[in-house]
Amino acid sequence: MATLLLVEDDEHVRRALLRELTELGHAVRSAGRALDALRELTADVPDVVILDLGLPDLDGGEALKMIRAVSQVPVIVATARDDEREVIRLLRAGADDYVVKPFSAGHLSARVEARLRRLRPQRETVRVGGLLVDVDRREASLDGAPLRLSRREFDLLAFLARNAGRVVRRRELLSEVWQQPYGDDQTIDVHLSWLRRKLGEKASAPRYLHTVRGVGFMLTEPGD
Repeated sequence: MATLLLVEDDEHVRRALLRELTELGHAVRSAGRALDALRELTADVPDVVILDLGLPDLDGGEALKMIRAVSQVPVIVATARDDEREVIRLLRAGADDYVVKPFSAGHLSARVEARLRRLRPQRETVRVGGLLVDVDRREASLDGAPLRLSRREFDLLAFLARNAGRVVRRRELLSEVWQQPYGDDQTIDVHLSWLRRKLGEKASAPRYLHTVRGVGFMLTEPGD
Protein backbone atom coordinates (compact mmCIF):
# COMPACT_ATOMS: atom_id res chain seq x y z
CA MET A 1 0.00 0.00 0.00
CA ALA A 2 1.32 3.43 -0.99
CA THR A 3 0.61 6.75 0.68
CA LEU A 4 -0.46 9.22 -2.01
CA LEU A 5 -0.96 12.98 -2.07
CA LEU A 6 -3.50 13.78 -4.78
CA VAL A 7 -3.37 17.42 -5.92
CA GLU A 8 -6.43 18.11 -8.08
CA ASP A 9 -8.60 21.25 -8.20
CA ASP A 10 -11.70 19.65 -9.75
CA GLU A 11 -13.68 18.49 -6.74
CA HIS A 12 -15.63 15.80 -8.60
CA VAL A 13 -12.49 14.31 -10.14
CA ARG A 14 -10.67 14.55 -6.81
CA ARG A 15 -13.41 12.75 -4.90
CA ALA A 16 -13.75 10.01 -7.52
CA LEU A 17 -9.99 9.37 -7.66
CA LEU A 18 -9.68 9.47 -3.88
CA ARG A 19 -12.43 6.84 -3.54
CA GLU A 20 -11.15 4.60 -6.33
CA LEU A 21 -7.49 4.75 -5.30
CA THR A 22 -8.49 3.97 -1.71
CA GLU A 23 -10.45 0.94 -2.96
CA LEU A 24 -7.29 -0.18 -4.78
CA GLY A 25 -5.48 -0.27 -1.43
CA HIS A 26 -3.72 3.10 -1.26
CA ALA A 27 -3.85 5.59 1.60
CA VAL A 28 -4.79 8.87 -0.07
CA ARG A 29 -4.66 12.48 1.11
CA SER A 30 -5.82 15.25 -1.18
CA ALA A 31 -5.52 18.97 -1.81
CA GLY A 32 -7.22 21.29 -4.27
CA ARG A 33 -4.61 24.04 -4.30
CA ALA A 34 -0.84 24.11 -4.73
CA LEU A 35 -0.11 25.86 -1.43
CA ASP A 36 -2.31 23.41 0.48
CA ALA A 37 -0.41 20.58 -1.18
CA LEU A 38 2.93 22.05 -0.10
CA ARG A 39 1.70 22.29 3.48
CA GLU A 40 0.58 18.63 3.34
CA LEU A 41 3.91 17.62 1.85
CA THR A 42 6.04 19.33 4.48
CA ALA A 43 3.84 18.05 7.34
CA ASP A 44 4.03 14.38 6.27
CA VAL A 45 5.88 13.27 3.13
CA PRO A 46 3.86 10.76 1.05
CA ASP A 47 5.28 7.98 -1.12
CA VAL A 48 4.10 9.65 -4.33
CA VAL A 49 2.53 12.99 -5.31
CA ILE A 50 0.00 13.07 -8.16
CA LEU A 51 0.06 16.67 -9.38
CA ASP A 52 -2.57 18.21 -11.64
CA LEU A 53 -1.20 21.13 -13.65
CA GLY A 54 -4.37 23.23 -13.83
CA LEU A 55 -4.41 24.55 -10.25
CA PRO A 56 -6.25 27.77 -9.32
CA ASP A 57 -3.55 29.45 -7.22
CA LEU A 58 -0.32 28.42 -8.95
CA ASP A 59 0.72 26.96 -12.29
CA GLY A 60 1.47 23.26 -11.94
CA GLY A 61 4.95 23.73 -13.36
CA GLU A 62 5.73 26.30 -10.67
CA ALA A 63 4.21 24.01 -8.05
CA LEU A 64 6.52 21.24 -9.26
CA LYS A 65 9.55 23.51 -8.81
CA MET A 66 8.43 24.36 -5.27
CA ILE A 67 7.98 20.66 -4.44
CA ARG A 68 11.45 19.92 -5.77
CA ALA A 69 12.88 22.70 -3.62
CA VAL A 70 11.80 20.89 -0.44
CA SER A 71 11.54 17.19 -1.35
CA GLN A 72 12.69 14.45 -3.72
CA VAL A 73 9.35 12.61 -3.40
CA PRO A 74 8.31 10.99 -6.71
CA VAL A 75 5.89 13.22 -8.62
CA ILE A 76 3.51 11.95 -11.30
CA VAL A 77 2.10 14.86 -13.30
CA ALA A 78 -1.52 14.62 -14.43
CA THR A 79 -2.04 16.79 -17.48
CA ALA A 80 -4.50 17.39 -20.30
CA ARG A 81 -1.66 18.91 -22.31
CA ASP A 82 -0.68 16.06 -24.62
CA ASP A 83 2.22 18.01 -26.04
CA GLU A 84 5.67 16.43 -26.31
CA ARG A 85 7.55 19.66 -25.63
CA GLU A 86 5.48 20.32 -22.51
CA VAL A 87 6.04 16.77 -21.22
CA ILE A 88 9.80 17.07 -21.83
CA ARG A 89 9.84 20.40 -19.99
CA LEU A 90 8.07 18.90 -16.98
CA LEU A 91 10.32 15.84 -16.84
CA ARG A 92 13.37 18.09 -16.96
CA ALA A 93 11.85 20.25 -14.22
CA GLY A 94 11.71 17.25 -11.88
CA ALA A 95 8.61 15.20 -12.70
CA ASP A 96 9.18 11.44 -12.50
CA ASP A 97 6.29 10.41 -14.75
CA TYR A 98 3.13 11.75 -16.31
CA VAL A 99 -0.39 10.63 -17.24
CA VAL A 100 -2.58 12.34 -19.81
CA LYS A 101 -6.24 13.02 -18.96
CA PRO A 102 -8.61 11.30 -19.04
CA PHE A 103 -7.16 8.29 -17.21
CA SER A 104 -8.53 5.60 -14.91
CA ALA A 105 -7.61 5.08 -11.28
CA GLY A 106 -6.31 1.64 -12.26
CA HIS A 107 -3.94 3.16 -14.82
CA LEU A 108 -2.72 5.69 -12.28
CA SER A 109 -2.28 3.00 -9.61
CA ALA A 110 -0.17 0.93 -12.00
CA ARG A 111 2.07 3.95 -12.66
CA VAL A 112 2.46 4.50 -8.92
CA GLU A 113 3.37 0.85 -8.30
CA ALA A 114 5.89 0.86 -11.18
CA ARG A 115 7.54 4.00 -9.80
CA LEU A 116 7.80 2.54 -6.29
CA ARG A 117 9.23 -0.75 -7.62
CA ARG A 118 12.07 1.17 -9.23
CA LEU A 119 12.78 2.92 -5.94
CA ARG A 120 12.59 -0.21 -3.80
CA PRO A 121 15.98 -1.71 -3.11
CA GLN A 122 16.43 -5.25 -4.35
CA ARG A 123 17.12 -7.88 -1.73
CA GLU A 124 20.48 -9.55 -2.14
CA THR A 125 20.27 -13.32 -2.19
CA VAL A 126 22.96 -15.74 -3.34
CA ARG A 127 22.30 -19.34 -4.37
CA VAL A 128 25.01 -21.97 -4.76
CA GLY A 129 23.45 -25.35 -5.49
CA GLY A 130 21.07 -26.10 -2.62
CA LEU A 131 22.64 -23.39 -0.47
CA LEU A 132 20.67 -20.13 -0.26
CA VAL A 133 22.07 -17.05 1.49
CA ASP A 134 19.73 -14.10 2.09
CA VAL A 135 22.23 -11.33 2.80
CA ASP A 136 19.69 -8.66 3.77
CA ARG A 137 17.80 -10.85 6.23
CA ARG A 138 21.01 -12.56 7.39
CA GLU A 139 19.44 -15.97 6.88
CA ALA A 140 20.84 -19.06 5.20
CA SER A 141 19.38 -22.45 4.34
CA LEU A 142 20.64 -25.71 2.88
CA ASP A 143 18.23 -27.76 0.77
CA GLY A 144 15.38 -25.79 2.33
CA ALA A 145 16.45 -26.36 5.95
CA PRO A 146 17.52 -23.24 7.88
CA LEU A 147 21.14 -23.05 9.05
CA ARG A 148 21.79 -21.81 12.57
CA LEU A 149 24.88 -19.67 12.16
CA SER A 150 26.72 -17.27 14.44
CA ARG A 151 27.28 -13.73 13.18
CA ARG A 152 30.83 -14.52 12.07
CA GLU A 153 29.85 -17.81 10.48
CA PHE A 154 27.16 -16.04 8.47
CA ASP A 155 29.57 -13.30 7.35
CA LEU A 156 32.08 -15.96 6.32
CA LEU A 157 29.50 -17.99 4.40
CA ALA A 158 28.05 -14.90 2.69
CA PHE A 159 31.47 -13.74 1.52
CA LEU A 160 32.39 -17.18 0.18
CA ALA A 161 28.98 -17.51 -1.53
CA ARG A 162 29.37 -14.11 -3.22
CA ASN A 163 32.71 -15.37 -4.53
CA ALA A 164 31.57 -18.89 -5.37
CA GLY A 165 33.86 -20.70 -7.79
CA ARG A 166 36.84 -18.51 -6.96
CA VAL A 167 39.69 -19.34 -4.58
CA VAL A 168 39.66 -16.87 -1.68
CA ARG A 169 42.94 -16.37 0.13
CA ARG A 170 43.28 -16.26 3.91
CA ARG A 171 44.44 -12.65 3.82
CA GLU A 172 41.29 -11.69 1.91
CA LEU A 173 39.08 -13.42 4.48
CA LEU A 174 40.83 -11.56 7.30
CA SER A 175 40.36 -8.25 5.51
CA GLU A 176 36.77 -8.68 4.31
CA VAL A 177 35.18 -10.85 7.02
CA TRP A 178 37.22 -10.02 10.13
CA GLN A 179 38.03 -6.45 9.01
CA GLN A 180 41.67 -6.96 10.04
CA PRO A 181 44.83 -6.55 7.93
CA TYR A 182 46.39 -9.56 9.64
CA GLY A 183 45.51 -12.17 12.23
CA ASP A 184 45.76 -15.74 13.45
CA ASP A 185 45.20 -18.39 10.75
CA GLN A 186 43.83 -20.66 13.46
CA THR A 187 40.84 -18.33 13.88
CA ILE A 188 39.91 -18.83 10.24
CA ASP A 189 40.41 -22.60 10.47
CA VAL A 190 38.22 -22.87 13.56
CA HIS A 191 35.35 -20.89 11.98
CA LEU A 192 35.63 -22.85 8.73
CA SER A 193 35.50 -26.08 10.72
CA TRP A 194 32.32 -24.95 12.49
CA LEU A 195 30.82 -23.85 9.18
CA ARG A 196 31.65 -27.20 7.54
CA ARG A 197 29.97 -29.02 10.41
CA LYS A 198 26.79 -26.99 9.94
CA LEU A 199 26.89 -27.70 6.21
CA GLY A 200 27.03 -31.40 7.09
CA GLU A 201 30.43 -32.12 5.59
CA LYS A 202 34.06 -32.77 6.51
CA ALA A 203 37.33 -31.34 5.23
CA SER A 204 38.25 -34.84 4.04
CA ALA A 205 34.97 -35.15 2.11
CA PRO A 206 33.83 -31.65 1.10
CA ARG A 207 30.66 -30.95 -0.87
CA TYR A 208 30.55 -27.14 -0.87
CA LEU A 209 33.56 -25.86 1.06
CA HIS A 210 36.92 -26.86 -0.39
CA THR A 211 40.43 -26.17 0.87
CA VAL A 212 42.99 -25.33 -1.81
CA ARG A 213 46.22 -26.21 -0.06
CA GLY A 214 48.70 -23.38 0.30
CA VAL A 215 46.30 -20.93 -1.38
CA GLY A 216 42.93 -20.56 0.35
CA PHE A 217 39.32 -21.77 0.20
CA MET A 218 36.59 -22.06 -2.39
CA LEU A 219 32.83 -22.53 -2.20
CA THR A 220 31.36 -24.45 -5.15
CA GLU A 221 28.27 -26.39 -6.08
CA PRO A 222 28.52 -30.11 -5.30
CA GLY A 223 30.05 -31.92 -8.22
CA ASP A 224 31.91 -28.88 -9.61
